[in-house]
Amino acid sequence: MLLGQGFLLDLETFLLTEDKSLISLALILINSFIINSLISMNKNYANYILNKITEDYNKIGDKYSSVRKEDWKEMSFLFDNYLREGESVLDLGCGNGRFYPVFKNKKVNYLGSDSSSKLIEIAKKNYPEAKFEVSSVFDVKGEFDKIFSIAVLHHMPSSELREKFIEKCYSLLREDGLLVLTVWNLKEKIKTDIFGFLKKIGLEKGDTFLPWYGAEDVFFHCFTVEELVQLISSKGFEIIDKGEILVGKKPYSNFYIVAKKHD
Repeated sequence: MLLGQGFLLDLETFLLTEDKSLISLALILINSFIINSLISMNKNYANYILNKITEDYNKIGDKYSSVRKEDWKEMSFLFDNYLREGESVLDLGCGNGRFYPVFKNKKVNYLGSDSSSKLIEIAKKNYPEAKFEVSSVFDVKGEFDKIFSIAVLHHMPSSELREKFIEKCYSLLREDGLLVLTVWNLKEKIKTDIFGFLKKIGLEKGDTFLPWYGAEDVFFHCFTVEELVQLISSKGFEIIDKGEILVGKKPYSNFYIVAKKHD
């Protein structure tokens, strides 16, 4: 069930009124959707959000790429420690290809994949010698020694789709292949105010919507390291490294996982 903006506005109106019966009705409705969201996200709603994320990045691609042009140096150890010359590597959710120069320097066989046609257009323009493709995470084909997925999984709506994401990574890796994955640490972005909370009706625990480079209500899932470890290890991976990376001047916190496939 997709919730209309009008529905949310009606609930806000109920909560602003002095009529206690209307307030009670609003709270009952909210509680009902909260209970549902604790179970699982509606599949149609999850697919709607997933498609919206692609549309959002198509719209903001130029603005996003004007700011995010280069790799994060604070993450260089992930490339230095886990890439070997000649390996087949998938950059899953490669965006505008800004990490490609790092892969190129490591002399790997590179494929960059992203669902945003706009970001792939920019990647091909910036790095015409590289191989990029427009593809959903779930439609990528091939076999790889390493998969790097930088700041992608937190955009994946519903626990079911996040599980399928990890399962897909497992299926794409060769035996003893590595998944190197990062997500943003967004715990400070979880809002507690009632009107912000109304937007989260129909979501699961840890989900939120945030403005992002001019796009409104972009979906993010707020992971903990423990949640990441449980998710990835439950799909057959062995966790070989994990931790936090601080990037930028502010700085911004990211969680990382390095996991090995074992059949």
